[in-house]
Amino acid sequence: MSETAIRLDAHQHFWEYNPAEHTWMNDSMGVLRKNYLPADLKPLLDANGFDGCIAVQARQNLEETRWLLDLAGRNPFVRGVVGWVDLRADDVDAQLEEFASDKKLVGMRHIVQDEPDDRFLLGDAFMRGIKRLGAHGLVYDVLVYPKQLGAAAEFVRALPEHMMVLDHIAKPLIGEKKLEPWASEIQALAQSDNVSCKLSGMVTETTWREWKAEDFRPYMEVVLEAFGPERLMIGSDWPVCLLSADYGEAMGLVKDFIGTLSSDEQAAILGGTCARVYGICS
Repeated sequence: MSETAIRLDAHQHFWEYNPAEHTWMNDSMGVLRKNYLPADLKPLLDANGFDGCIAVQARQNLEETRWLLDLAGRNPFVRGVVGWVDLRADDVDAQLEEFASDKKLVGMRHIVQDEPDDRFLLGDAFMRGIKRLGAHGLVYDVLVYPKQLGAAAEFVRALPEHMMVLDHIAKPLIGEKKLEPWASEIQALAQSDNVSCKLSGMVTETTWREWKAEDFRPYMEVVLEAFGPERLMIGSDWPVCLLSADYGEAMGLVKDFIGTLSSDEQAAILGGTCARVYGICS
């Protein structure tokens, strides 16, 4: 692998814990109920050989995007931000324009997994908003559960010119060792070459801290075959991963899995794909 190849953690979060805002952190998630900020992440990136990261929204409000961009502006290793605007709003252009001059903004995300309508992505207002992202050169991160993959495949096919990234390999039922229909639907989604996939979020999709490395191999094999190394990127999902693994363990699962690939293929997954898709300069 080239000594100059950039290594990027494609998916992590920051927050200042507020029980009124972070209501999804239930009593079993005590480790998450504290502040997680750039100063906490930087030593982990350094220790694991990563040059930077992409900070992804955790709250669905404009203040979250402003706050993450402020953190990125003060911490050069935060190489990009995937923020949030209300993509269904009539004033979505005005919301996007607020951030248009900030080069650290690389994408947007909506927490579609929590929407009761499994076909939420295909709603007229949402589709209009996604099309406006293209005008600003922004990627869209697709966060769905397996039951929403069918709609996600239709969604990415309908927007072939727009760059998409699937988060957390769509959260398959790893704890149940269940591959289908997730695997077939991943293959269908990957047929659209405008979508890439994050090898992230896996350790929390099984019994926390009771997993073995081989539990994840079948799922990583599916996405490697479906997307190829040139459309895969490693991500920690820190600090959420701490529910089930420390930072090094979460990243080590992927690094060990790709160890038999060529140096160029490994370089793509460890940072090259992320840099290309999100437009991160080395």
